Amino acid sequence: MATTAKLIVSPKLPAIDCRVVDYSAGGACVEICGPFKLPGRFEIFYAGSKKRCRLVWSAGRRVGLAF
Repeated sequence: MATTAKLIVSPKLPAIDCRVVDYSAGGACVEICGPFKLPGRFEIFYAGSKKRCRLVWSAGRRVGLAF
């Protein structure tokens, strides 16, 4: 299983690389490298599929996403 993903916040901006800490049918926990400000809603590209998600929580470099 892949451990990296990309967060797509805008078609005009480059995707943000991240490391997947936990992934389930309802959401994910990812760790972002770098000081990024994420919007409330965006897409995650992981394991060959793209899903729309929303930001649920943030703690340091880790963020929680809901699908």
